[in-house]
Amino acid sequence: MLKKSLITLSSITLAVAALYGVYETELLYSKKVVTFDVSLKEISGIEFDKNNNFWAINDGGDDPNLYQVNKEGEVTKVITVTNAKNIDWEDMTQNDFGHFFLGDFGNNDNMRKWLTVYKIENPIDIKGNTTEAEIIKFMYPEQESYPPKPEDKRFDLEAFINYNDNLYLFTKSRTAPFDGNTHLYKIGDHAANYQAKRISQFHTCTTHEKLCWITSAAISPDRTKLVLLDSQRLWLFENWQGDDFFSGDAYQIDLGIITQKEAVTFYDDNTVVFTDEEFQGIGRNAYVLKLDEVEKKKLANDR
Repeated sequence: MLKKSLITLSSITLAVAALYGVYETELLYSKKVVTFDVSLKEISGIEFDKNNNFWAINDGGDDPNLYQVNKEGEVTKVITVTNAKNIDWEDMTQNDFGHFFLGDFGNNDNMRKWLTVYKIENPIDIKGNTTEAEIIKFMYPEQESYPPKPEDKRFDLEAFINYNDNLYLFTKSRTAPFDGNTHLYKIGDHAANYQAKRISQFHTCTTHEKLCWITSAAISPDRTKLVLLDSQRLWLFENWQGDDFFSGDAYQIDLGIITQKEAVTFYDDNTVVFTDEEFQGIGRNAYVLKLDEVEKKKLANDR
C-alpha cells in the first residue's frame, strides 16, 4: 500500500510540474511580438530612438555595429562606429537628448582594468552608415587585482542607464560562493577617464547564479521607474531617494520560462520591451509587457 501511495504521489508531482512548465512557457510566449533576423542571434542591447525606431547591438565578437530593425524583425540599416571595437558590448542606453551609449564593459573573468562606453549622436541624425563615438573610460577603484580572489569577483557588468547626466552601472556578480548581489556604481556621461563611485547594492537571489545575474537595465522616459532584467524576472524600482535606485519600493515580475534574456528597454512609461539571445535554437525574440497588467510581488524594504 505504501509503495502504491508513493507511486501515486510521484505521478501527481510530475503532472503538477508538467502543468507548471506549460504555464511558465505560456506566460513568456504570450508576450512575444517578433523573432529577429538571424544576424541578431546574440542581441545584447536595445533602444527606441526619438522617432520610435528600434535599434539593437550584438554581444562581443560582432563588428562595432548598431542595427535598425523593423516590426518584422528585419534589419533595415546598419551603422558602424568607426573608432570603436566590440570586445564585449553588453547593453545600450540613451540620454534626454537622444544620444546613444554603447557599453563595451563585459568582464567575465574580471581581467579588464579599463572599461569603455561609446557615446554617439542620436541615430536619426546619422545620415550615412558610419559615425564616430565620444569615448568614456572607467575603472573600479575597489578592484586591486586582475583577476581578484574568487570571493571578490564582482566586477563583471552587463547593465546601465543614463540618469541626470550620469551613467549608472549595475554589476553582474561572479563571486564564489555566489552572493547574488548587484552593485550600483556611477560615472559621468561625457568623454573622460572615471573612477566609478559605488552607491549601494541589491540582492537578487542565490538559487543559481545564471538565474540571478543582472543582464540589462532600463529607465522609463519620465525617469520614475527602473527595471533590471535577469533570465526569468524583471526587478522594478520606484520612489527612490536621490540616485540610490535601491532606496525606494522594489517589485519582482515573473517572466515565465528561463531563456537567455539579455536586453530591456521602455517603449513608453508603462510598456517594457525585452529580448533574449538564441541558445540551442531557443530565443532571438522580442517580448512586450504592460506594467499595469502584470502581477508585481512587492519586496521587503530591507533589500
